[in-house]
Amino acid sequence: MAPAASPGIARGGPRDTSLYGWVVFALSFGLLISDYMARQVLNAVFPLLKVEWALSDAQLGLLSGVVALMVGCLTFPLSLAADRWGRVRSLALMAALWSFATLFCAVAATYPQMLLGRVMVGVGEAAYGSVGIAVVISVFPQRLRATLSAAFMAGGLFGQVLGVAIGGEIAASHGWRTAFAVIGLGGLALAVAYPLIVREKRIAAIAGPDAAAPNTPERAPLRALFANRSVRLAYLASGIQLFAAGALPAWLPSYFNRYYAMPVDAAGRMAALFLLICGCGMIMCGMASDRAARGRPDRKILLASGYGFGSAIALSLALLLPPGLPQLVLLGIAMFLVAGTTGPAGAMVANLTPAALHGSAFATLTLAHNLLGLAPGPIVTGRVADAVGLLDALRILPAAAIISALLFLAARRSYLADLKTV
Repeated sequence: MAPAASPGIARGGPRDTSLYGWVVFALSFGLLISDYMARQVLNAVFPLLKVEWALSDAQLGLLSGVVALMVGCLTFPLSLAADRWGRVRSLALMAALWSFATLFCAVAATYPQMLLGRVMVGVGEAAYGSVGIAVVISVFPQRLRATLSAAFMAGGLFGQVLGVAIGGEIAASHGWRTAFAVIGLGGLALAVAYPLIVREKRIAAIAGPDAAAPNTPERAPLRALFANRSVRLAYLASGIQLFAAGALPAWLPSYFNRYYAMPVDAAGRMAALFLLICGCGMIMCGMASDRAARGRPDRKILLASGYGFGSAIALSLALLLPPGLPQLVLLGIAMFLVAGTTGPAGAMVANLTPAALHGSAFATLTLAHNLLGLAPGPIVTGRVADAVGLLDALRILPAAAIISALLFLAARRSYLADLKTV
């Protein structure tokens, strides 16, 4: 007889880790890094584009936010298609598309052409995060879900680190077009390698029958994605928290360039350091959530709320101080906590939805992330910055984190009862 599932954990997945599971994680993680490098390299060259094409902050914010907007609009239908057509082949196709789109950005001659390239980057990236995490959690035990969700999503932050750092360095020495070209070619190489190593049938064999492989006729109804109060609040709270977590990576290079008088490459390195702090915080907060939730699954929600309140307090204090070391320390604390909710939220969604629909469930979470946070964060901040300056625009971000923290607290009231119905 198979062992009973841990308290508060949905069925599905192997009992133990495997070497092949880690290979799948490494390759999926690598593609996610490529995904966010393609997304973030633009922000590293904001100052150069602003001067060369005489762009406003609102136009720059649109170039950044339109990717998340396309992801938000397309993630659900494309993830649903991937659940049925085949997750591995879908991931490889997505990676090829965003890589070619990044190469198109390298040769863009005008702002409208660059905007078109960024739209296509968003189309390619639309379902990668949701389908990729569904593949990853299917080949690992249930007890690691918050850690894996946080670690996988942290790949996005590490991709942003590399996109900003490498993009800034290349742009400073060889021009911004070369930065786009290098990152596009790297993603294309990974897109070719991925389906040669990661195989759909082998993943299905490891995941077990509860994972319901694509093309299986008996599937859970889509209404199961929203069947309980807790999962609906998890989508909402996690998405709103990423308003701040999406705006900061987009505008930190410009902030250091304007308020610390750093050149493009130095501002990129400084921003990359803070994004690295954010990625480490995401992983460590996810691990803390898994540990705290042993025997008490609702504790992960308390921690998620704490991460939201903590990031709001630290960011508010940082932006009240003048440029200098104290501000940088508080900004580092804020960055460590600001995306810490992704691990607990990912585990909540996995635990509260059927395994057969995990691709679609994470697509719904990605939809919330992008439409509530990652898309409007950079765009709204850019528009406000045109009116009142970048510093005052950044000071609105803590409000989103406070709202998110309150929503997580509301979800805790029904979480244990909802788990019993899954």
